[in-house]
Amino acid sequence: MSSAARVIPLKGVRGMIADRMVESLQTAAQLTHHAGADATALMAEKARLAEGGEKVSIEDLLMLAAVRALKTVPDANGRVEGREVRLSEAVDLSIAIALPGNLLVAPAIFGAEAMSVAELRAARQDLAARARTNTLSVTEMTGGTFTISNLGLTRVEQFTPIINTPQICILGIGRMTDRAVRAPDGGIALRPHVGLSLTFDHRALDGAPAGDLLTAICTEIEGMRA
Repeated sequence: MSSAARVIPLKGVRGMIADRMVESLQTAAQLTHHAGADATALMAEKARLAEGGEKVSIEDLLMLAAVRALKTVPDANGRVEGREVRLSEAVDLSIAIALPGNLLVAPAIFGAEAMSVAELRAARQDLAARARTNTLSVTEMTGGTFTISNLGLTRVEQFTPIINTPQICILGIGRMTDRAVRAPDGGIALRPHVGLSLTFDHRALDGAPAGDLLTAICTEIEGMRA
């Protein structure tokens, strides 16, 4: 029997992440809806902002779309604590950030619903910089009401994200792919589509409103104007 080339103990930060993932799956009734959104308007808005000297990423615009959509389905924005569903008027948007050493954190942007796309971008970059220097606060690490996990730079198109408990929902973003659609002239055209995966806690949110939220996010993407 061959021995392992490397042994990585599940302790420290890696152990904490492992425990949180298992706890999330054991304590929340998790279900995932998948969808694809036409990203033509999203790409056009990114280009329009760049022409005006404002640099934003696709992730920044997707954050804006999610925040706006949550206003239409407020029951998805909050936390399940004990036997209570605690909804929040503020969207405290947690952003999953991968760190060296196979580590992961998801600090929150507080009050994201009141921010422009430029402010969301600045807040995201600040969290990412402080995550790398281990200077995030406990409140930032634990205080979110909704999480986004972005795998758009990989080959993953859709996936099943695990809820950042005790939050109600997490939105997974996959890579962008070209899909054939019916053109206005009746022909076939290729348009970019982004894969979206919404995992929700069925204890707090039923399938229909979760579907409404994912639909609202798609609608915001397809009509994007920052």
